[in-house]
Amino acid sequence: MKVLFYAAKIYDKRSFDPLIPRFEGVEVDYIDPELEPRTATLAKGYDAICAFVSADVGAKTLEILKECGVKTVLMRCAGFNNVDIEKAKELGITVKRVPGYSPESVAELAMALALAVNRRLYKAYNKVRENDYSLKGLRGVNFYQKTAGIVGTGKIGAAMCRICKGFGMRVIAYDVYQNPSLKDFVEYVSFDELLAQSDLISLHCPLMDSTYHMINIESIKKMKDGVILVNTSRGALVDTNELIEGIRLKKFLGVGLDVYEEEAGNVYEDRSDDIMEHSVTARLLAFPNVMITSHQGFYTMEALAAIAETTLQNLVDAEKGIRTDNDVA
Repeated sequence: MKVLFYAAKIYDKRSFDPLIPRFEGVEVDYIDPELEPRTATLAKGYDAICAFVSADVGAKTLEILKECGVKTVLMRCAGFNNVDIEKAKELGITVKRVPGYSPESVAELAMALALAVNRRLYKAYNKVRENDYSLKGLRGVNFYQKTAGIVGTGKIGAAMCRICKGFGMRVIAYDVYQNPSLKDFVEYVSFDELLAQSDLISLHCPLMDSTYHMINIESIKKMKDGVILVNTSRGALVDTNELIEGIRLKKFLGVGLDVYEEEAGNVYEDRSDDIMEHSVTARLLAFPNVMITSHQGFYTMEALAAIAETTLQNLVDAEKGIRTDNDVA
């Protein structure tokens, strides 16, 4: 089984290579280019390809992959909103993902972002580096006895609920499906109630038609003044331009984003020498209460190992025609 691994980084090779010998007959070739229609032709002669959240796995890409003989698309991530699932089914291409690599890795980053924007840790670090020990601009609030609103209580959202409970916070949540493992300490409320009551709002839901731009100027106006918003899920859950409007209205104590709408083309790339013309990301970074990271929620040793293990097992299962909960097409 030959796999072409798109957009390969050094950490991908370090996590996959030690495990490959355990999966008999699996051969992996790593390449730098991202998967898109233009690069899909490189997969000719391969049984499967491996892609990540920033890949273009749309209809055109899938058609080219089918022509190249590819039978399986392995998404080394939980999200698959960048995959045209219906087209994959039409073409008979199996699509598998990694739904639960390490929920704690993402949830812990979410809390880290919340703490960082609350206590202005990025600003404090830079001030002290310049021998400025004043406290101007560094005041935050206690999380203890505040209300955390968790949107989406799957594995990652549930982990975030437990972290917030550990901080002594009241935890409320909104989800279409209630998680029974959280019933002892989480109160489920409507989305509007969550917006109105929460001091910290953390997004942990998939990107679907029903969640696209769920954070917009109307939902922002329903939030408490001085709320902290964190998004480690999918960028398009938040309407970036309307988020900027909300920041200018001084609605937020802080905003922490590990994902954002403009990340395609930026994420995992060094753009330090580029002039980012017309960039909404640059506009966000101009605010003193906003912190943006580069989609690194998954980036822990434990998560990388779990992603590699599950992805390779997905390949073996696909070859044997075994359907699992990891199948999306």
